[in-house]
Amino acid sequence: MREFLTGAGLLLRGLGQWRRTPGAMALGLIPGTLVGLVFAGALVGWGLVLPGLVDDWTPFADTWAPFWATTVRTAIGVASFGAALLIVVVSFTAVTLAVGEPFYDRIWRATERSVTGTVPDADYGFWRAVGDSVRLILRGVLAALLAWVIGLIPFVGGVLGFATGVALTGWLLADELTSRSLSARGLDRRARRAIIKDHRARALGFGVATQLCFLVPLGAVAVMPAAVAGSTLWTLSVLGGPVRPGAGPVASGTDPREHPAAATPPPPADRSADAAR
Repeated sequence: MREFLTGAGLLLRGLGQWRRTPGAMALGLIPGTLVGLVFAGALVGWGLVLPGLVDDWTPFADTWAPFWATTVRTAIGVASFGAALLIVVVSFTAVTLAVGEPFYDRIWRATERSVTGTVPDADYGFWRAVGDSVRLILRGVLAALLAWVIGLIPFVGGVLGFATGVALTGWLLADELTSRSLSARGLDRRARRAIIKDHRARALGFGVATQLCFLVPLGAVAVMPAAVAGSTLWTLSVLGGPVRPGAGPVASGTDPREHPAAATPPPPADRSADAAR
């Protein structure tokens, strides 16, 4: 639980970048606003047509007792809207990161520079962002499908489906958001997944906190810059690395030895004894 809360706290620390780099963070609102308007319109349209669709999907319930017909149709409607909401959240993140790559590139670089004083050299790239976004959407559809199936369970399905969806999409969001700062350190997809799995509780805490904020109206637009900054802080918290004087530690419990790619190389060995021989 401590690691989970630490991950959630990193999102809050990402909000602190508004004080350190307000210009870069403000630019990060632009792509989120544009993409958010499109997805919000699609979600509202889905909500308007859904009752009629549920009736068309369940003609067999017309002959049932009103209580059971209403119960089944309500469960299907809630599950269907919840699944669509999860797909919208994941798709919003994927599309916004791809469309807003130049803006979010500035945010993570500014975060790295404000905390460590340096910026990793490896390039993330637009097409890599597009590829990661497509994979995120496909995985998000699978997560939404599973949450939809669970949501069909009468009475308790809505709660179970919501919890499952938040946990799964939270994990996906953590994976996608941290990919930029991890890839910038020269880590491929397999290495990134290994790091996230080694710190799954911290990743899940960060992803679930981000997901819950995204579910609040306009929350996705407002929190997206902080999520990018927080994901950079997440990477620093698990990999360690130099912290600029006055910036303070990123998070407790970091052991750079767990990931040699981020650890400081040892000093050269002292060869004076060998020379004496």
